[in-house]
Amino acid sequence: MGARIPLVNAPMGAVAGGRLAAAVTAAGGLGMIGMGSAGSVAALERELPHVRGIDGPFGIGLVDWVVAAEPELLEVAIAARPALISVSFGTDLGWATRVTDAGIVAATQVYSAQDARRAQDAGVGVLVARGVEGGGHGAVTATLLPLLEAVLNAASVPVLAAGGIGASSSLAAVLRAGATGAWLGTCLAACAESLLSEPDRRALLAARGEDTVLTRAYDVGMELPWPARFPARVLRTEFTDRWTGREDELAADRSARAALAAAIAADDPAVTPIDAGQGVGLITTVEPAARVLHRLWSGATAHLADGPVDG
Repeated sequence: MGARIPLVNAPMGAVAGGRLAAAVTAAGGLGMIGMGSAGSVAALERELPHVRGIDGPFGIGLVDWVVAAEPELLEVAIAARPALISVSFGTDLGWATRVTDAGIVAATQVYSAQDARRAQDAGVGVLVARGVEGGGHGAVTATLLPLLEAVLNAASVPVLAAGGIGASSSLAAVLRAGATGAWLGTCLAACAESLLSEPDRRALLAARGEDTVLTRAYDVGMELPWPARFPARVLRTEFTDRWTGREDELAADRSARAALAAAIAADDPAVTPIDAGQGVGLITTVEPAARVLHRLWSGATAHLADGPVDG
């Protein structure tokens, strides 16, 4: 697709806008614009000007149930002529034919060898093997390396590895295992070009790897129709401490949901959901995306040049 290095930024909703996508592409990777739970035609059209005319490929990432609610979103994404369109978190893969018929590569996240085979059969050209270590939504079926091995054994198309990759050593490990490249989220979320607010950025910088939690509490509290099999890994907060495992009670508690909405509107980092993978502790400063990618790629190639390690 024309990228110089096999690194793709995950299309993180409310994080991966057009500026981050353009910066990743300019650094040699493939920049993705992310349309998450709040994705819409209007939101996509606000971000697309940042990637028009850039020297290199870009992509657009969509959420299945959001596209089902606003079908025009996929049409606008196709019309933007990206190199890659990903749609994840659904079971109907009929969108892949429409994307590939337009000359665009289709991608989706997978969580098993069975998922991989189904996606390939539907015409998906790039698989993203996303381990449970990753930030944001995803299935909790397997950690990255065992999942990657299973998907690679089933796949005949390129496979990107995702989930907890925040250091050059982990990037080298997935490349050595056979991944075509990496789908990077958390390590780029605090970059200068991301859409994160300053309070959320500071929360990421202060977090350690053990400060993340898997939960459905935010989806229930915000009344978002995420399938139950896709909880989100987020920074632990007062809200997750109170409601994780008590989602049925939360669904019936109107005042708790109203309080959550007010806290999110005020961008209170003690309550606001902030997606973060288990590599979040490696983020210590706000940097340009190009610097992060250069460090990861140069370090990974050095690791690979050293050859396999016995033991």
